[in-house]
Amino acid sequence: MFPQIPSKLRLTLARIFALVAVIVITIYVYTLRDRADQLEIYGYPGIFILSFLAYATVLLPAPGVAVVFTMGAVFNPIAVGIAAGAGAALGELTGYLAGFSSQAVIERANIYDFLIRWMRKNGPLTILILSAIPNPFFDLAGLAAGALKMPVVKFFFWCLIGETIKMTIFALAGMNLIEFFE
Repeated sequence: MFPQIPSKLRLTLARIFALVAVIVITIYVYTLRDRADQLEIYGYPGIFILSFLAYATVLLPAPGVAVVFTMGAVFNPIAVGIAAGAGAALGELTGYLAGFSSQAVIERANIYDFLIRWMRKNGPLTILILSAIPNPFFDLAGLAAGALKMPVVKFFFWCLIGETIKMTIFALAGMNLIEFFE
């Protein structure tokens, strides 16, 4: 039959695959950024896809929150928040996969020490808080969660809750701002 692959080699191959997948997704999403507004005509599924694309990039800015803000004035802001939150949480898995694939690199970087310690003590709370507030550091939290091998379902669950909270707030703000000027 087939020779059994040692577990260390399987883990290394999984990490390489995850890193390649993250790089490919990031490059693809970055090339689509100029055509993202065309997806808005597709309603909630379009919002989900735009949010996914905006948050699937690792450490590259994408205008996901601006779309949610605008769409909150057009559609039901709660539904916009849910669709965008789900897309963003799914997109954030790329950061998690990048962390999983490059665990050794992250563990040696001094800048991650505080975040790693905090994630070890308060992993779910860290994911929830950092995904619920607009900040440029959530990709680092995803990287840390992947490097620490937080179960992907746990990461996704807390990220989904936090992203949905954040996106709903932006959608409600967009709705209220438009109503204010009418």
